[in-house]
Amino acid sequence: MTTTVIPPAVRPSAGPAHRDGNVLRWLGAYTASMIGDNVFYIALSWAAVRSGTPSQAGLVMAVSAVPRALLMLGGGVVADRFGPRRVVIGSDAVRCAAVLTVAALLFVAHPGLWLLALLAVVFGIVDAVFMPAVGALPARVTGRDQLARVQGMRGLAVRFANVVGAPLGGLGVALGGSATAFALAGLLIAVSVPLLISVRMRETPPDGGANTANTANTADTATAGVEVAGVEAVGPPGDPDGVPAHGDASGPHARVPDAEDGAAAVPERPATAWRDLRDGLRYIRGHRVLAPLIVTIALGDLGFVGPLNVGLALLADRRGWGASGMGLVVAAFGAGAGAAALLLAWRGTLPRAGSAGAAALLGGSVAIGALAQVPGVGAAVGVALAIGLLAGLSGALCGALLQTQSDPAYLGRVTAVAGIVSLGLAPLSMPLTAAAIGWWGTGPVFVGSAVVCGLGGVVALAVRDLRRAELPR
Repeated sequence: MTTTVIPPAVRPSAGPAHRDGNVLRWLGAYTASMIGDNVFYIALSWAAVRSGTPSQAGLVMAVSAVPRALLMLGGGVVADRFGPRRVVIGSDAVRCAAVLTVAALLFVAHPGLWLLALLAVVFGIVDAVFMPAVGALPARVTGRDQLARVQGMRGLAVRFANVVGAPLGGLGVALGGSATAFALAGLLIAVSVPLLISVRMRETPPDGGANTANTANTADTATAGVEVAGVEAVGPPGDPDGVPAHGDASGPHARVPDAEDGAAAVPERPATAWRDLRDGLRYIRGHRVLAPLIVTIALGDLGFVGPLNVGLALLADRRGWGASGMGLVVAAFGAGAGAAALLLAWRGTLPRAGSAGAAALLGGSVAIGALAQVPGVGAAVGVALAIGLLAGLSGALCGALLQTQSDPAYLGRVTAVAGIVSLGLAPLSMPLTAAAIGWWGTGPVFVGSAVVCGLGGVVALAVRDLRRAELPR
């Protein structure tokens, strides 16, 4: 029996991502969808405040987080099973239809809080599949050597959406109330659908060219493109959404030939959503880079979210900076994070990405602890600029490593686990931060949060494979 390894066909690079029309169409769709999200939340908060008490409005705003956190792991399975492009298109279509339906109802009637709460729940459910699919899509749109640049471009899109979306939402409310703002949000989300339909998916190698540090499920990818018993078996390119055909040797449930006698391939086990979920968690747990990387992301977010959200408001109030002073500090943080995203989008890669991300996280944690010690607004603005730059750089590098180290067949589930950490666990630190500041004051709490954040950098430096991880050049 002869064995011939045949490399899978990969579409040649279309050049730098910022000059690739395919990437730019994806980026335009993503930006329009994110602006629509920002307008939607302005409209939802305004409608909730006008329809009920402040506590009821807060409940409406928070209710979408529950299905998002509970269902996101399943959303990662959906993204990997059906293809991220298909899932993102379907999610945006559902979100658009739901928001425009509510806008139409508000134009003709005043249904009350129940409708707003239902809309928030629908958004949370759809977000649970949308977010993992969004995270998995860049690997199907461009080459591995451009994923870091795309991560920077995505960060710039998020900053742009945050800056533009809130004023647009306020303008919609001012012109025609919540109904007009909801209609504007629906139209912005609708813009993303035809752009996404026009995006072409790339053919990827069975392992996506990911770092071979993964030690789990190696049998699933080792047999792709191997000639058995003199018959060539070349991994098929998959459908336009990047989903392998059933029984393809490049998927997470590959057929594994009998290595001893060359007999018929052993049938794959029936693929179920539960099995896919367990395989994804096993893949992450056994990966020598992804497992510590997700721990690093978790610690960084847990130490960062509380102080820079509720903690900053309490700090500004106690120091007498006022709303304008707090606004300047927030703007400085945003400028720093935007500069970090621009740097990565321009450079496309940074040497020793694992070590650089860890160093940036450690530096950002020191700056977080220092923020509560500065007396004036001017100094706080400078410290916030440093926090944004360092935390933004660390976050962008961690996101780029997450993309480049993951097998595309598992990327939806990997993104889902990271999303649960950022969107499920980290927000829990906000009420804890507020309560702790009430007990001990801003200084000790900011320092404690900085220690938690810094532990993420320590983990990244302590794990050799993560410390030495590089981005493709």
